[in-house]
Amino acid sequence: MVDSQKIPHRGHEVLEVLARFGGSARNAQIAHALGVSEETIRRLVRSLAHAGKVDRVHGGTVLRPAHGAPVFSTPLATNTAAKSAIARTAAALLSDRMTVFVNVGSTTTYVAEHLRQHRELTVVTNSLPAMAALVGHNGNRVYLTGGQVLSGERGSFGSMAETQAQQFSYDAVILGADGISPRHGFVTSNPQEADLTHAVAVRADRVIVVADLSKRDTRAPFVTCPLDRVSDFVTDQDPDPELATALREWGITTHTAPSADEGAAAQTNTRAPRN
Repeated sequence: MVDSQKIPHRGHEVLEVLARFGGSARNAQIAHALGVSEETIRRLVRSLAHAGKVDRVHGGTVLRPAHGAPVFSTPLATNTAAKSAIARTAAALLSDRMTVFVNVGSTTTYVAEHLRQHRELTVVTNSLPAMAALVGHNGNRVYLTGGQVLSGERGSFGSMAETQAQQFSYDAVILGADGISPRHGFVTSNPQEADLTHAVAVRADRVIVVADLSKRDTRAPFVTCPLDRVSDFVTDQDPDPELATALREWGITTHTAPSADEGAAAQTNTRAPRN
């Protein structure tokens, strides 16, 4: 193992960026934060991984806690292929120059990464990783909401965040979810997140929920967004019949993201327009 004293100055900067982002980040986000190329970050990450300081995941890096202690939450490192496919499909639903809200979450962080291909977006977000991915790129304007910053969520919440987010009219809102069920819809464990997503959903033409189906039947006490406001659900595989029926009855269009070997075009299950 490499002595930490031999880690270059830039390597320590990478570790500091990872700590600020809550322990995990996309390599493109780290590169943007440090003002260097992604190739430079990949080279530094290889050195840090060899030193036992980080773990490399698909397209990103996770800070390794000392002595195996679970200091950081690392959802960015789980289901990476599914989340990337979902994000690619969700980003394809949006166009240049839209006004978009992106909330906190590992899957929404992947969406923000894919939105870097769009131009002149107006992005409002309470997510620190989403802000870092998009600010100063392709003419995007990014507004980070105020409020209390929760380190575990890597984002800001509270009445200040809600007030600022409500000042915009959105072409689309991108939301994550902690759980999905045919009885309760999309749910979250964070009441402040629920308050914020309710506040922005009523100001959006389109509400897109992004979540992989590993969250099927995960219980959480708060509704992420009223079902009559959700227009689209982007996920990684076809929902089971019970959930598929519920989604259709709620008037939600389901987009199944293709796996890497299925090509770039998303398979979309459509329904008749809602009344």
